[in-house]
Amino acid sequence: MKLHPPLDDHTTWSPIGDCPVEKAMAVVGSRNSMLIMREAFYGTTRFDDFTHRVGMAPATTSANLKALAEAGLLSRHPYRDAGGRAREEYRLTDSGRDLMPAMFALFRWGQKHAGGPTDVDIAHIGCGESVEVTVACRGRHEVGLDEVELLSGLE
Repeated sequence: MKLHPPLDDHTTWSPIGDCPVEKAMAVVGSRNSMLIMREAFYGTTRFDDFTHRVGMAPATTSANLKALAEAGLLSRHPYRDAGGRAREEYRLTDSGRDLMPAMFALFRWGQKHAGGPTDVDIAHIGCGESVEVTVACRGRHEVGLDEVELLSGLE
């Protein structure tokens, strides 16, 4: 990756506190948050289901669901089962759905580098082909790390 002035002079600037990656990680950077988001992508909406499917304590599930809802990644929707008390379910927001490429990239990376199961796939419903995650410019050209530059002062 090529850095352009003033970014190439590491003595005059620091990304600490103002980096998009740092800011994103402040929202979804914990293991528990990402596992809850994984389940939301899989269609999980109810508290007990999140707790069971992610394998965390109810208090931890509650704190993470609250944080993700406050961050705008999940929205709360009231429901009541017959004879039960009012509860809330959690659904992905547009902001939460925007994490799809990152979530799919982590899925693929986990399969390739972390021993994740390879007998599970993400496929396009329309044609059945596997979904691949790539980095591309707006012109739809795939780019590698050595073809990327970090610019400063964009409007």
